[in-house]
Order: sequence, then C-alpha cells, then structure tokens
Amino acid sequence: MNGHSRPTASPSGTQSIERVVNLLRVVASRGRNGMRLGDVTAASGLPSSTCFRMLQRLEGEGVLERHPVTRKYMLGPLLYELGLLANPRFHLAQRSEETLAALAEHTQDTVYLSERRGSEALCSARALGDYPIKALTLDVGVRRPLGVGAGGLAILCALSPAEADEIIDDQAGRYPKLSTLRADHVRAAVAEGRERGFTFLDGAVHPGTAAVGVIIPALVPMAAISVAAISTRLDETRRLRIAAELQRQALLLSRLLDRSATPVAPVGI
Repeated sequence: MNGHSRPTASPSGTQSIERVVNLLRVVASRGRNGMRLGDVTAASGLPSSTCFRMLQRLEGEGVLERHPVTRKYMLGPLLYELGLLANPRFHLAQRSEETLAALAEHTQDTVYLSERRGSEALCSARALGDYPIKALTLDVGVRRPLGVGAGGLAILCALSPAEADEIIDDQAGRYPKLSTLRADHVRAAVAEGRERGFTFLDGAVHPGTAAVGVIIPALVPMAAISVAAISTRLDETRRLRIAAELQRQALLLSRLLDRSATPVAPVGI
C-alpha cells in the first residue's frame, strides 16, 4: 500500500513518519516543477495548517526548498546529499542505457524506463529521440501511481488480478488528481493491455501526447519501458510497430540481465 489514504488509528510516531513520507512523495510527483502550498494540501489530504507546518519544518531541515519567486516547494539539497550515499543493488538504469538509446534512435521519440516501487512507478531513466516535437511527460525521479503512464500500466498488467485490483483501489483517489483517469478507466486499460500484450494511453496525463509500454520480461513485475510521442505519431499502424520493437528490445535486455545474475532490490519501497 502507498499510504495516501491511510487510517488515522496509527500510533502518533508512526503516523508522523507516514505523513512526512507521503508529503515528500506528493512534492516529488511534480518533478522539478515544484508545488504550491494549496496544491500540496489538496494532493496530500492533510489539513492546510498541518501541511504548512510540516512543509516549513522540512524546508528548515533542508529536505525541501521553496522557490523565492514562485513560492513552490520542491525536493531539497539534503535528499540529494543522502542519495549520493545510497548504493542500489540493481543498477537497472545504467544497464538499460543502450536499450533506451537504441529505441530513441529507432523511434525518434522519447523513451522511458519505469521501475516499480510499491504501488507506484518510478521514472528512473529517459532517452530523447531526434523528432523536433518531444513528449517530455516525465522527469527522471518522478513517481506516479501504477496505472498513470504506459510504463506503470504495463507493470500493473503483469501483476496478478488480485494484486492489481488492490493497488487500483488503493490509488483510486489519486488517479483523477494526476490524470484524466478514474479507477474504472485503469481497470479497463489493464484488461486491454493484458489482451494485446502492450499498453497504450492517449491524453491521460498531458493532452495531445500518447505512449506505448511493455514489461521487461526478466523483471516481471518490476520494470517496464515505454515510448511517448505526440498523439498524431502514434496512430494504430505505427503504434503496433512501436510495440513490436519495444517487445524485441525488452527481450534482448532481459537476456542481458539474466546473464548478469545480479540480485534484484525489494519493490516495496
């Protein structure tokens, strides 16, 4: 479970930690664009006064910073400094660089790597194609509920029906805040994705942009790759061609990862 609509019966210390983590996830969901106080309050579900006090304290500790002009909150320097010390056991982004670059060259569009983190998908890498109009729908490091975005939707499709339904129920309140989707839309998209072997979303997060995604077989249901473009570049004919190339590259990457035999990090972070 992600923690965006948890019951309030937790012990106060545990509840405080959950609130802080939830708040950081909310701010991080906008990437480097940042969020104003009102947006953070609405997305987190916390009372405005509580949210303001927490944001001020996190800013004072360097966990968040606030832009002097726009007054938007964004992730702060302490998180970057702590991240330098983190040593991921599975360097998927680095090992996927050639695959993402090959897909970006082949499609000329934007390619994303999404990794599962509990009920969310983390954008861990991105490669840009040469097409002049780019679909830059995600920053590296942004986390979104599984089902928002073609990569996260592909991960959701690879889960058991029971686990996928549980996640969709858990994230139901977040879908309309981050996209045009509702829980029933996500369920329908999952059913379609399972049937055809790839996912497709058009205008779900950014109007005029669409994306195709597939799971990485060696990491089911850990990670997925997707191609995003302006909607007119992903008509049905080209969509099928892109999906086929995604599946081919995902299989090649899976074979490479299988040979490396490196332990996979836990997913419930």
